[in-house]
Amino acid sequence: MRDERLEKLARVLVDYSIEAREGEQVTVAGEVGAEPLIKALYTRLLQVGAVPVVQAQLPGLQELFFEHAQDLHYQTIPSIRRFVTEEADAQIAIKAPSNTRALANVDPARQRALAELNKPLQEAVLEKNRWVLTLFPTEALAQEANMGLTAYEEFAFSAMGLDEDDPVRYWQEKHPEQERLKERLEEAREIRLVGPGTDLTLSVAGRTFVNSAGRRNMPCGEVFTGPVEDSANGHVYFGVPAAIGGREVAGVTLRFENGKVVEADAEKGREYLESLLDTDAGARYLGEIGIGTNYGIRRASGNVLFDEKLGGTVHLAIGRSYKETGGKNDSSVHTDLVCDLRDGGGLYADGELIQKDGKFFEFDLGG
Repeated sequence: MRDERLEKLARVLVDYSIEAREGEQVTVAGEVGAEPLIKALYTRLLQVGAVPVVQAQLPGLQELFFEHAQDLHYQTIPSIRRFVTEEADAQIAIKAPSNTRALANVDPARQRALAELNKPLQEAVLEKNRWVLTLFPTEALAQEANMGLTAYEEFAFSAMGLDEDDPVRYWQEKHPEQERLKERLEEAREIRLVGPGTDLTLSVAGRTFVNSAGRRNMPCGEVFTGPVEDSANGHVYFGVPAAIGGREVAGVTLRFENGKVVEADAEKGREYLESLLDTDAGARYLGEIGIGTNYGIRRASGNVLFDEKLGGTVHLAIGRSYKETGGKNDSSVHTDLVCDLRDGGGLYADGELIQKDGKFFEFDLGG
């Protein structure tokens, strides 16, 4: 059955997020569960004169790789993958898992080895600056969010602004208000997070904040930067559970000294969290602080693509920085953890309270 929301989403991703132009080669990658969206994107790319290159992925291939791959498969990136990444003018990636816990029993060391191998490709994509990651609702994602599929579709598409008559304009109008927040944060030298189990300070002096309003993620809604690497001090509690590498990690507490995680605990998934922190030298340092601004997302859903955008939350990523922010931390890890400030929390910029209980004082972001 035809779903107008998919046609709207295709226009947002093609016309706004990557701004596809005539003659450009655009890869569209996603599991076959995203078939309706893949077809909508394929159609829209043809309509604007771009050249779509579809990379449909079968469920279960990741599990087969980790079960049967030999040492050589962790040592060299196939040249054809490099070629596609380098030659594509823009990329659209779609998450549409049939099983969100498919990798739960995979050795974390193997996952880290593959992440390290793929790091140059990820950096090449980031440097292109014309890519977007989105999601297509599946039964597995609905179950992860404790919803039925229909309810989850409504939840996901609403978060993307697809209930609007013109979702492209909707995201265009989000940009100016987030720009005001970005400019305010760039005036600050120090950010402080205070809340239940949380009192953390870090420096953002000299760093560039990025206004993310639908260009790279959909749904979107955040302003982020890379904190000064040796500046984080204090402790932070991440009350929003995270699905990482097929595992649930929940109730995480991290304590920082001079930028480094010196203590880590979790109510669930502690061993896996420790394995992430031990991946490499950069994994115990922060690569990102992001301020969620999407108040159209009403609750956490167990998917970081949505949860890190929640209005009234702040997320911190252990590991790799984004170069455009001025961040210098290097790691094969980039794992986002979400701190909810909506119930008794505060966000300070150079000692000034700019957000209380998840609501900003100066910025009209829908909270």
